[in-house]
Amino acid sequence: MHLTSKLGSYLRMIKFSHSVFALPFAFTGAMVASNGFPGWRKIFFIVIAMVSARSGAMGLNRIIDRRIDALNPRTMNREIPRGVIRVSEAYIFVIISLSVLLFAAYMLNPLCLKLSPIALAVLFLYSYTKRFTWASHFILGLVLSAAPIGAWVAIRGTLNARILPLGIAVIFWLAGFDTLYALQDLEFDKTHGLYSIPLRFGVRKSLILARFFHIIAWLLLMLTGVIFRLGTFYWIGMAIVAMLFVYEHSLVKEDALKRLDVAFFNMNGYISITVFLFTLLCFV
Repeated sequence: MHLTSKLGSYLRMIKFSHSVFALPFAFTGAMVASNGFPGWRKIFFIVIAMVSARSGAMGLNRIIDRRIDALNPRTMNREIPRGVIRVSEAYIFVIISLSVLLFAAYMLNPLCLKLSPIALAVLFLYSYTKRFTWASHFILGLVLSAAPIGAWVAIRGTLNARILPLGIAVIFWLAGFDTLYALQDLEFDKTHGLYSIPLRFGVRKSLILARFFHIIAWLLLMLTGVIFRLGTFYWIGMAIVAMLFVYEHSLVKEDALKRLDVAFFNMNGYISITVFLFTLLCFV
């Protein structure tokens, strides 16, 4: 296979474009930690750490879920089930990605390096959680909460409770839209013994829970603004985020689940970017 084609396969395997979900929250955490621009060196290694962590996590998830993916009509065309990427190649990719993560953590500060094994453990755990608990959505949220919390540690070299509301906001934000996304696999999960909020509570209650999770996420984002005394631009951003949440949930209804792709991919990318941009404006 041509090198560029193989690279494209790896990028599709890990859904590289979805890095837009976590990176803006990492940048937001870095901004509030440094009370402004943290410097290009810090930004560089934060990006390297984030991208490598996410790449390794996605690669590992694809390896662990390869047999399930091969049975699910929605995922059977992924690169490993189709044989485009061999399992051994995926393992090499994961090892390289996680090695880069450890290097980036080392370059940031000692605490980042000390905490990296915990991050790796949570990444590994998530891939198995849907086999035994419907709370897997929150474990995935916990993984992504490392974006703002990890960026704070990268800048400050310490962990402080002030960044936790932003990290917890990410958990509930992710749990909300992952609950919506899981609606697509409701029947498959039911027949293959997997766990999810939609399977445990049904479609209607899942839609209500997803809205509730996003309300909590928005309130925690508001609390973040209070904690860091962010300015008017941040509150304008929060108004926009509220409207995006409302629009996202208007797209997904109990009798109209076909618009999940729009709700998942577009709206949540816009939300994370909006939080970062309007936080940035407070420091310009």
